[in-house]
Amino acid sequence: MSAVSNLNLLTQHLGHKFSDEGLLLQALTHASAATTKDHDNQRLEFLGDRVLGLVISQALFEADRAAREGQLAPRLNALVRKETCAEVAEQINLGEALKLGRSEMRSGGRRKTALLGDAMEAVIAAVYLDAGFAAAQEMILRLWGNRIETAQARASDPKSTLQEWAQARGLPPPEYAELSRSGPDHQPVFVVEAMLTNGCSATGEAASKKMAQVLAATALLEILKDVT
Repeated sequence: MSAVSNLNLLTQHLGHKFSDEGLLLQALTHASAATTKDHDNQRLEFLGDRVLGLVISQALFEADRAAREGQLAPRLNALVRKETCAEVAEQINLGEALKLGRSEMRSGGRRKTALLGDAMEAVIAAVYLDAGFAAAQEMILRLWGNRIETAQARASDPKSTLQEWAQARGLPPPEYAELSRSGPDHQPVFVVEAMLTNGCSATGEAASKKMAQVLAATALLEILKDVT
């Protein structure tokens, strides 16, 4: 697919038509491909990180009115960390539109978590500068989707907890099996089953295989509360 096609497809996934397309191009330009320091996406990344933080903070605040600061903070960190930004970037095939230097392309830069996460934040800033906070907020909430609802699970580490539960009872580590994948490439839905050799199992459904495993582990831990 050509660079123009990749850019057009990304714009469709973002759901935003840029008045100043130069902002988007800068957001997608890694330092390895920039002609000058002012033309890469690092400054936009800085701004986008703050816009993302505000949008997600407000969404979490409104989603759980009873949660205290100590409960909201880890949920926020889970939703704005680089890995989650990269996960969203992969969801919309942002890597295919990145402008990288030759060395980064050779080393698989289009799939690197750090590069994808940084670029996602830069794109958020580009939308914010192009059309204002409301446009950036709408895009973030749409792309992050049910991650906000599952923020509590993301903030914890149920997979490690489940493994510790199994080990404490002399059982092998849990196994995870992908039961199905549906939906378009840019918005997949994975169903994963977490299983223990004692016969207990549970499933999780999410937009990434990793998160589906987390939710499956969370569901299985709920079942195991009554198991000695």
